[in-house]
Amino acid sequence: MAHYRASESKREQFRRYLEKSGVLDTITSVLVALYEETDKPSNALDFIKLHLGASGSEPVDAEALRLELADLQQKFNLLMEENKELKNRLMQYEPSPDEGAAE
Repeated sequence: MAHYRASESKREQFRRYLEKSGVLDTITSVLVALYEETDKPSNALDFIKLHLGASGSEPVDAEALRLELADLQQKFNLLMEENKELKNRLMQYEPSPDEGAAE
């Protein structure tokens, strides 16, 4: 009988842990969303993974986004450098507003 109470106590502690960390609320809301779905998905597990944010494609998407970010940062830096060059070239052909006012 003591073994039964010890395992019951561990279960209760684990349940409180899940409740405190918000796991029970999250799982409940995902299961309610699945229940309320008018067109039930063919794969309920994929539905749950998707709504929990644990789909397997995310790490690939994250890596693709990191690569895209690095590429765009490089392009940005090149464009900023080109912009600076063009401004310098423009200054050679156009007088500054201060010089134009002095004449």
